[in-house]
Amino acid sequence: MTTDTEEPTLTIDELAARAGVTVRTVRFYGSKGLLPPPEIGPRRVGRYGREHLARLELIEELQRQGMTLAAIERYLRQLPPDLSAHDLAIHRAVVASWAPDAVETVTRPELDRRAGRPLADGDVERLAAMDVVRPADGGAYDVDLGLLRLGVRLLDVPLSQEAILAAREVLVEHSRAAAGELAQLFRGEVSERGARDVKSLSAHMHPLVVQALLTTFQRSLKEELGEWLTGSGTG
Repeated sequence: MTTDTEEPTLTIDELAARAGVTVRTVRFYGSKGLLPPPEIGPRRVGRYGREHLARLELIEELQRQGMTLAAIERYLRQLPPDLSAHDLAIHRAVVASWAPDAVETVTRPELDRRAGRPLADGDVERLAAMDVVRPADGGAYDVDLGLLRLGVRLLDVPLSQEAILAAREVLVEHSRAAAGELAQLFRGEVSERGARDVKSLSAHMHPLVVQALLTTFQRSLKEELGEWLTGSGTG
């Protein structure tokens, strides 16, 4: 797996597999200017990097939200051209947060395709422990599509399963606490207003709150990790 600073190493077939799309789809997005061109390596083979993968996943997420190709083009044009894979992943997280709960029942081969790579039995067990997939009848799986890509990436994180599950519990606990306090605050603001005002406030505040939470958490985590690395002498 590459980092944001590493040279592009993925062929178009590998990029398509990682993103769970077809090579034809990758070429189509490239022809529309939605994906930057690959770097041309030895033997004139195009190589793609993490930014290409993150941008491709963002495009796919925008499509799942029902955006037209023209709307996606407008959305991407508004983004800074030099966004890193990390920044693109944040954008995708914001977009995905608007999606309704999407659980589908898929076969094992389809699960591999949606994951963007073959999954070993141990991988599926770890995804089940993270509550991303659940065994269903006939050898199929119920899959939370909103969490699948995140869960697959966590398979490569050098943390124990126990640590990942503990981290999930921390995130769920504090997210629910923050949501409860914010909901109470907003209820106080609209307690004497009509139903239309309540719905209007909810519609406006939902994206703003999610964006604020993501941004605030991202900055706080960066500061905490920076202090830890500096204190441990590895920064």
